[in-house]
Order: sequence, then structure tokens, then C-alpha cells
Amino acid sequence: MSVDFKTFCIIGDPIDHSLSPAIHNAAFNALGLNCSYIAFRVQEDQLKNSLDSLRAIKIGGFNVTMPHKVKVLDYVDHQDKTVQLVGAANTVNNEDGKFCAYNTDVIGFIKPLHSRKIDFNGFEILVLGAGGAARAVLVALSGEKGITNINIFNRNTDRSTELSNIVKKLGLEATIISNDDIQNIASKSNLIINTTPLGMNNEKSLIKSTSIKKDAIVYDIVYKPIITNLVENARTAGAEVVYGYEMLLEQATASFNIWLQMDPPIESMKKALFGMFGEPT
Repeated sequence: MSVDFKTFCIIGDPIDHSLSPAIHNAAFNALGLNCSYIAFRVQEDQLKNSLDSLRAIKIGGFNVTMPHKVKVLDYVDHQDKTVQLVGAANTVNNEDGKFCAYNTDVIGFIKPLHSRKIDFNGFEILVLGAGGAARAVLVALSGEKGITNINIFNRNTDRSTELSNIVKKLGLEATIISNDDIQNIASKSNLIINTTPLGMNNEKSLIKSTSIKKDAIVYDIVYKPIITNLVENARTAGAEVVYGYEMLLEQATASFNIWLQMDPPIESMKKALFGMFGEPT
């Protein structure tokens, strides 16, 4: 065990919902590491000052969640290739005083789909949202073959246009859709992905259960609550569900590896996440 104590954290707003402290601290404890992980609420206008403070205390590394995944890049010293491609980061490592940005959302998103051996050939995909998480999702999907089209819905049409341009640069076809079209497009989609925070406070999903095909896959990256209204609607429709906690665990594993150059104990992380009730089925 190292005698040097290392602190890690997550920054975002809101941040109370974050499960990252629980799962990372469980991993540290299981491995006997002299490390801790805490959550900091950082408002948008406090980002620069907060990062200056993290530098001052020589933070070991940190995760970044909404709404800072894009803006954080203005204050780091280095971006890896995935970050440059996505234009957003969710993980920063302190490497000899330099803040180096990474994006583990890309691998975190795609791994649960790979584990299900999904064949994307001919897929029509609906993506809800156009923020940093959506960018990571689309970079991940650009590595898959056979996707027919990606439909993008976001209330801010400027951000939808920006994301659509990114999709096209990645070699995929993209269509911006309106709120009026969303149920119709959803009913034709093979894969529906929610990258927005909608559902964190038990809000109703934009997608009705009657608009989800039985053979569709529904992927909600919201992980708390585990069962969002979108997940409920997908279950009602008989669709396959990919849960947000699956992406959370995969991206956390990748972040842990970047910070400490070792793999975390996944079972300890899962136990911290699900407690005595076990993984949902």
C-alpha cells in the first residue's frame, strides 16, 4: 500500500445523485489503497476557480459530469485522441502537475452493447440529447458497421445541428428531428438512447411505451434511479433494456485504470452499487 494519500473526486451540477464516490471508495477499500473519492458541486461560473483549487491541492484525478464535459477542455493541459474526437471529457488525470483529459464514456457506452453481441447492420438509431455524453455515444457508434441513420432530438436546435455535423464527419448519416416527429421516429428505431438527464427526478420520458418496438433496444444512460420512466416504458413494450449503471461501471473501470494503472475489483463496485438486493434483472 502506498504511504502517499491520494484524493480523487467528481465535479458537476447537480452532483447529489452521483454514485461514483460509493463505487470508487469500495474499490479503494477492497484493494487496501490509501485513496479517497468525494463529490463536489461546481456551478458553471465556478469551473475555472474550482479547477485551480484542485490543482492547488494536487488532486490525483477527477471525473467530470454535466454540465462541464465540454467546457472543462478550456482548462486542461493535454487531451488524448478520443477527447479530441469527441470534443468532451469525463476523466482528468493529474500527471506530474499536468491535467490530462480522457473520455471513458466512449468505451463505457459501447461495452454493454458489445457484451450483448448486437449486430448494428441496418439499424435506425434515435439519440435524445446533444451534449457531451451524446458526443461520446456517437463516437462509439461510429466504430460500428452497418448503421443506416442516426436521428437526433434536442430542444436546442443549434446544438442538434452541431451534433449532426459531428456525426457526418464521423462518416454516419444524421437527421435532426422535431418534437412532433419523435414518436413516429421512435416507433421505427432499432436502438433508442437517452443521453439527457431526463429521468433523474422521475420525469416522464419523451418516448411512450406504444412508440417502442418489441425487438428494439432501449439504452438510458441515467443510472439513478435505475428504473427510469423510459426503462419502464421499454419493459412494457417488451424491448431489451441497457441500464445506465452498466455504462457507469464500465466508464468507472476505465477511469480507475487511468488513475492507478490497475483494474478495480468489479464485484466490490457492484456490491456498493446494488447492496443486498443484487443486480436488477
